[in-house]
Amino acid sequence: MRKILLMTVVAGLALAGTASAQAVVPQASPYDRAPWWMKESVITQTGYVFTEIPANRASFSATFLTVADTAEKAQNLAIAQTKGLNQALDKLGKDKVRISTSFFMRALYEQYRDKNGNRIEDQRGDKIEKYQVSLNLSVEVRDTALLERAYALVLAAAPTSSTPINFNLQPDNETNTWLYTEAVKDAHTRALQSAVAAGGKLGGIKVIDPTGRACETDILARGADNYSDDTEANYAPPVIQARMTAPPPPPAPLAMANYEAGSAEYLEAKALQNPFIQTPPLQRLEAKACVVYGLN
Repeated sequence: MRKILLMTVVAGLALAGTASAQAVVPQASPYDRAPWWMKESVITQTGYVFTEIPANRASFSATFLTVADTAEKAQNLAIAQTKGLNQALDKLGKDKVRISTSFFMRALYEQYRDKNGNRIEDQRGDKIEKYQVSLNLSVEVRDTALLERAYALVLAAAPTSSTPINFNLQPDNETNTWLYTEAVKDAHTRALQSAVAAGGKLGGIKVIDPTGRACETDILARGADNYSDDTEANYAPPVIQARMTAPPPPPAPLAMANYEAGSAEYLEAKALQNPFIQTPPLQRLEAKACVVYGLN
C-alpha cells in the first residue's frame, strides 16, 4: 500500500512539473515557423524601368592669380580682374547662372641657393617679398541653354586655369513620380506573364513596397554575398556628346577698341571670337518597385 501511494505521488509530481514547464513556454506565432508566403500561394515581382534625360545642370570653375607688394593690393587686383566677368555673368540671370568666389592668399619669400644649388625660400616674417592671391570662381549653370555664353565669358577673362565642364541631372518631382508609376506597371506585367506561363492566375495585391526590399528576401533561398538580380537592367554610363560648329566671324577691330579692357562689354565681344556648342549628355535614371500578388 505504501509503494502504491509513493508511486502515485511521484507520478503526480512529474505531471505537475511537465504542466508547469509547458505553461512558461510562450506560444509561437504562426509566422515564426514559416513565412506567410509559404502558407499562401503568392508571387513576388520587382518592376524595373529606366529612362535617359539630358543633363540640366552644368558646373565649372576658374582660378585667377594676382601678385602685389601688399596683401591688400593683391586682393584688389584679383577683384578688379573679375569685376567685369561678374557683371557679364549677372546679365545672364542670377537664378540661372549662380556664382560663388573664394580667396586664398600666400606670402612669397626671398629665395636663396644652398650649397647644392637648390633654390630655397627663406620663410621668415621679415623676408616676405610679395603676396599672391588666388581667386577661385565657381559657376553653376542651371539653364543649359546659357552654358555656351557663360563658359565663353569666363575663358575671355583669361583665367590662370579652368576646370572641365561637369554635367549632372536633377530630376523634378513629376519625373520621379512617373518613373515609380512605370516601375509598378512593369511589376504587374511581369507577374501576370509569369503566372500565365506557370499555368496559374494572378490574384489580388498583397504588398506594394517602394523600396523593393520585400522582393529581395533570402528566407526561401539563401543567396551569396553581393547577390544581384539578373533581371535588372545594367547601368550604362552617360556618353558625352560634343558638337562643334564653325565660329561666326569676330567683331570688327574698331568695335573692340571702343570697349574698356576687362569690362563686361569687352568680355562679351571677346567671347564671340571663341564660341563653342556642347550638347548636354544623356543621364540615366532608374527606378524599381516590388509588388506581391496572390495566385489563384
